[in-house]
Amino acid sequence: MPTTRATAEESGESAERSAVRTLLRLWPYVRPVRVRLGTAAFVAVLASCTGLVFPLVLKWMVDGPVADGDPAGVWLGALYLLLLGLAEALLFGLRRWLVARPLSGVEAGMRADLYRHLQRLPVAFHDRWASGQLLSRGTTDLMLLRQFLAFPLTFLLVNGVTILVGVVIMLLQDWVLGLVILGPAVPVIVTCAVFEKRYARAARRAQDQVGDLTTVVEESVLGIRVIKGFGRHRSQARAFRDLSRTLRGTELRKAGLLATIFGVIVTLPEAAIGAALVLGTIRVADGSLSAGTLVAFLSTALALRWPVDSIGFLLAMSQEAATATERYFEVMDAEPEATATAVPAAPGAGRAGAGGRGLRFDSVRFHYPDAPAGAPPVLDRVDLHIRPGESMALVGATGSGKTTLTALVPRLHEITSGRITLDGEDITAMSRQELRARVAVAFEEPTLFSATVADNVLMGAEDGAGAAELERALAVAQADFAHALPYGTDTRVGEQGLSLSGGQRQRLALARAVVGRPEFLVLDDPLSALDVHTEAAVEAALREVLADTTALIVAHRPSTVLLADRVALLSGGRITAVGTHHELLRTNAEYAHLMSGSGEAEDDR
Repeated sequence: MPTTRATAEESGESAERSAVRTLLRLWPYVRPVRVRLGTAAFVAVLASCTGLVFPLVLKWMVDGPVADGDPAGVWLGALYLLLLGLAEALLFGLRRWLVARPLSGVEAGMRADLYRHLQRLPVAFHDRWASGQLLSRGTTDLMLLRQFLAFPLTFLLVNGVTILVGVVIMLLQDWVLGLVILGPAVPVIVTCAVFEKRYARAARRAQDQVGDLTTVVEESVLGIRVIKGFGRHRSQARAFRDLSRTLRGTELRKAGLLATIFGVIVTLPEAAIGAALVLGTIRVADGSLSAGTLVAFLSTALALRWPVDSIGFLLAMSQEAATATERYFEVMDAEPEATATAVPAAPGAGRAGAGGRGLRFDSVRFHYPDAPAGAPPVLDRVDLHIRPGESMALVGATGSGKTTLTALVPRLHEITSGRITLDGEDITAMSRQELRARVAVAFEEPTLFSATVADNVLMGAEDGAGAAELERALAVAQADFAHALPYGTDTRVGEQGLSLSGGQRQRLALARAVVGRPEFLVLDDPLSALDVHTEAAVEAALREVLADTTALIVAHRPSTVLLADRVALLSGGRITAVGTHHELLRTNAEYAHLMSGSGEAEDDR
């Protein structure tokens, strides 16, 4: 399984980064809707400040109509309060309407960008990353970001303004009681600072663990036949349970941190309000403070309870959003495949010319990017020329690098040095779109998508290909079984094509490779899953295709080798012999040993 990208050490480092600086990376996505979000924030501030007018109306009612025994004035005050309540509700409703549609668009845009970027990342990136980590970034993390932009981002501003305006109102009403209320400010600020750092680490750890859990679930679903076949459901359940318990422990740690900050943020201000109530009551009793002022002061203080109490919740959501942003851009910052790059040619590499037509490898060397320092190259100074219209079989022992060599032609991996040319043109000078339009590939492990048979096969053809091309490709691959499926070629094959047999999947993958009549064809042991009779029929049809293309075929069986005009032996990362099948049987002991059957094996990387 690919490794999880974020380790505990990385999570610790990320916690030290500025959440504000991290969240600012969302600006390019937010900028197109900034006017609407700004309007929503203004409306929310207006609604919140409208709520602070209630205490002033109460002060007027208590010191005026109530004190003077004026029922009409009381009813007028009640009408004012009703109108203020309706205005506040309408303004908050308007805010929600303003943010709903644009933020859904922001989330959809970010998800589309992530998916598009994943398609452009090199195979080496996908080899390193667990699929569950990528899935969680495209689902859970983006949901957290949408929630942050919809609520915490706005209300951090709204509540900050509300608290500031409320404190000014209380100080203007009575500065002594105002200072009592402000007493807990310093310990609350210190608690928030400590909470923010600790919660950031816990949030990163939890979101990484969600990715790990997603990976286990995905692998268990895709590998359900292996799990059931070997009776490993209990061990898989234990692995899932262990990860679930780890995630539960992290979530409980987050809950504990939230409980702590809520305890401080709620208790200290409540104690201050209680002290202000006692002191204010004493002052009303001795005549130094009016009852209306005390009612207005306490009403203002109570109106600020929600903005103050929500600080912990908003900070927690902001830290989770900062972590989600960080995880999102870990993927987006990964370097995509270059459109066209020149790879340094090794000394002695051939020049393009008349003799360079066809498919040519000149002094090609290749190291895997994640290989340990000092490790020998997988391929070392490979020289091979496949002439135009020629089929070349590639033979070698397990681990010799056959699959790696075939992956270099469509640039699924980038060569370390040397050059590969198609009809004399360096493949690194072509765009990948052009290169992959000229080169078709069929892998040993066929991958089918959860789509119809026709969609899977025609994926290898240009847009506009239809039934004629489909039928021809199915005939070449001896995949006529597709017509016997419940809905013929419109039958959906299911995820990974697991509703089909291995041989059926391999034949559809071969049909996909030949449907577009490619100039160059790369086949990685395409017949390994076929029975003898089907293999013979496919080989007979495939000979017609090979007559019109330049092909490189990884082969393990003599029957597959005989499809080719010549054979190349790959040994120790180099091409050590080239000739016809019969020539190599007579002159090369290693080749004869491989073809005898004792050396026949499946390839590795």
